[in-house]
Amino acid sequence: MLLSETISRINEVDQGVMLKTKSRLDSLIKPPGSLGSLEEIAIKLSGIQNRVLPVYGKSSVILMAGDHGVVEEGVSAAPKEITLQMLSAFASGVAGINVISKLNDTELVVVDVGVDSPVKIKGVIDCKIRMGTGNITKGPAMTRQEAIEAIETGIVIVNSQIDKGYSIIATGDMGIGNTTPSSAILSVLAGLDAELATGRGTMVNNMVLEKKIWAVREAIRVNVPDPKDGIDVLSKVGGLEIAGLVGVILGSAARRVPVVIDGFISSAAAMIAASITEKSKAYIIPSHLSGESGHDFMLKHLGLKPLLHLDMRLGEGTGAVLAMRIIEAACRLTSDMASFQEAGLSDLDEDKLNI
Repeated sequence: MLLSETISRINEVDQGVMLKTKSRLDSLIKPPGSLGSLEEIAIKLSGIQNRVLPVYGKSSVILMAGDHGVVEEGVSAAPKEITLQMLSAFASGVAGINVISKLNDTELVVVDVGVDSPVKIKGVIDCKIRMGTGNITKGPAMTRQEAIEAIETGIVIVNSQIDKGYSIIATGDMGIGNTTPSSAILSVLAGLDAELATGRGTMVNNMVLEKKIWAVREAIRVNVPDPKDGIDVLSKVGGLEIAGLVGVILGSAARRVPVVIDGFISSAAAMIAASITEKSKAYIIPSHLSGESGHDFMLKHLGLKPLLHLDMRLGEGTGAVLAMRIIEAACRLTSDMASFQEAGLSDLDEDKLNI
């Protein structure tokens, strides 16, 4: 089975190489550690890529789309039809992720893994598992087999991109109502009360927020997901696009390719991926702290520190792609910045260097 094969190929990152990269960074013409998170990124990338000088190559953002039956409970201010309409916007190149992807020369790949409508849009890859998830307040989102199929779809898509030469992957999502299953995933895996795990999502007033909190609690009560079994949690209270992103994360890790996660939905996928195999966390770079209230809990649960704090909550992969230039800078500084010895300053006390 593709999923089990992929999991078996995820190895620990190379700690020895990471130490050599740290030594390289400490030798550069700057106070040690003065580049902050850029140095942490470079060290992490070196362990992923198994090379002292990490490289930034071609980048791709994989956007998974799916609908959610729980929308019928009034948990979203927007109708589910917006999901399909946004696919047309992505294909036409006019959405937020299109603008940021073009700015960063990142290829956008849009995948229908569970939109609740027939999708015949040029530029959207048809990998539909089913027409949206079930209403999680009344039963499971999907079967366990469907969850695995959606995960494997993500693995196939990311393998295809890596085979084409893409060496850094970002995650994106589209699915009206998907903050509700993501909140349920957070609540189950982090052991948080639904009120703490659930935020406003998009344009949600107090009345709708109360419906969301109720829906998260009810979904967990009805389905009783097992927090020790990530696939069980995913199938019972998750989403198809979340499952697809789990596959993107696991597939990237199996190929030793860094995966830059976006916000709340992508982090829910990362939590599932980490529950399937803890090793996958080492390959994840968190791009930003979302404006969604539960996102900070997700990143702390994963032990990851975001690069950006821009109060963004659009999704689509916008935050992940925006962080790409920072990641590229980390690579370039490690390889292109001179060391004291290379600059002919090897005899100078670097602690007194005025930079």
